[in-house]
Amino acid sequence: MKNEKYWETWSDDKLQSFQEEFITWYEKEKRNLPWRVNLDPYRIWISEIMLQQTRVDTVIDYYYRFMEWFPTIKDLAEAPDERLLKAWEGLGYYSRARNLKVAAQQIMTEFNGQMPETIEEIRQLKGIGPYTAGAIGSIAFQIPEPAIDGNVMRVVSRLFEISDDIAKPSSRKVFEEAMYKIIDQNRPGDFNQAMMDLGSAICTPTSPKCEECPIQSYCLSYQNNTMTNFPVKSKKLKPKDVYYVGGIIENKEQEFLLSQRSAKGLLANMWLFPIEEVSKERFDFLQKTSVREEQQLSFDFEEPLLVAEEKTAIFEDYSQVVWQKRSLGEVIHIFSHLKWHILVFYGRQTGKLDTGENQIWSKKEDFQNYVFPKPQQKMVELYKQEFKIEE
Repeated sequence: MKNEKYWETWSDDKLQSFQEEFITWYEKEKRNLPWRVNLDPYRIWISEIMLQQTRVDTVIDYYYRFMEWFPTIKDLAEAPDERLLKAWEGLGYYSRARNLKVAAQQIMTEFNGQMPETIEEIRQLKGIGPYTAGAIGSIAFQIPEPAIDGNVMRVVSRLFEISDDIAKPSSRKVFEEAMYKIIDQNRPGDFNQAMMDLGSAICTPTSPKCEECPIQSYCLSYQNNTMTNFPVKSKKLKPKDVYYVGGIIENKEQEFLLSQRSAKGLLANMWLFPIEEVSKERFDFLQKTSVREEQQLSFDFEEPLLVAEEKTAIFEDYSQVVWQKRSLGEVIHIFSHLKWHILVFYGRQTGKLDTGENQIWSKKEDFQNYVFPKPQQKMVELYKQEFKIEE
């Protein structure tokens, strides 16, 4: 009968051998990453927050820029919100950046400007959960605290054939118990990072490279050829589809209308071209009737547009805009729980167009001064493709 707590059967000698072989492999094969240059807890903290839901190769350039703009905790605590979000632009999950600033302010006021050095105090900081606290505590301060994320749960589930569903929060206790047993007490930071690297490069979700694994001789699922059975994970709910029309509105001064999102909720305080939620039926109708034409648009405002018919008017709120009949294309962006579909149209202002409280006109070259989320960046790309604009 399979032992659900196989780690309890390991002798002290076996555990020591496992740790030594694993750390030796890590010393030889560890990834060269900028936040591993030293054990500065600030650098480790920023990198770990950036790495949540984001690939390592994507994070590196953002990390360099962030550390250049905010080299100290004090700099982060005092950062203007616009500049902070600009540094984060494109990484998504913007609450992470906002939480970083709040936590930096906590450190300045409650911990005399120094990163706290106990797990309990690190956990008090805004936006820091068990994983990040474990990463900071083990790497920066050598506290034998596990850092358990999806990669680590995958490795541990295969190592011990743990059948608990990793999608359920209640399963975390099982993985914590196993990790507390096997973590190297003397080099916990290296051990946690070895687990991260192993899960990222070798013990992958599909087609694990078991022949390259440094701990295959200890792995129960490798011995039983059950690697693909683990981890056990129930399916996530499919993101809800939401449909929008988006308007790229240009005036004769070659300025574009931007709208700022509200201070709360999804993409808070960020800037987009105007978008309006529509039903799927309306979206499908506009998509079918906005037939692609061969004619190219131009910057010449005297040149007539292929104007959309009245029945396919894009926005009711923008009557002083002449809309191009054909759409520029569809933007799709997936959030954790929502899937946005934005059908993008181009229009030119023909009369006085009053801006709302949270709207401005902006030159294209000034876009860099505003924080654009990914959906907006994708709409800008459609516009550039239409006009064959190169930068």
